[in-house]
Amino acid sequence: MEIFHTTFALQLIFVLGILNLVSAIAVLLTCRCVGVTAIAQKLMKYTWYQRFYAFHCYIWWIFWISVVVHAIFALGAFGFPF
Repeated sequence: MEIFHTTFALQLIFVLGILNLVSAIAVLLTCRCVGVTAIAQKLMKYTWYQRFYAFHCYIWWIFWISVVVHAIFALGAFGFPF
């Protein structure tokens, strides 16, 4: 398809890659079960972090949608490497 071979597609791949990294870090910082609890316990005393912590489930949605769209555009633009 033509849309995968445009400048927009390459820009979208780049932006979604950055969003993947940021949202993955956000998921880890707000996760209730992963071993970053030492950091989370120190941050939990701040009200801004408590509000941020409440959005954990929404951050997962952003992360997975970003990963799927990123993968579709990357495969469309660069092809399957194997």
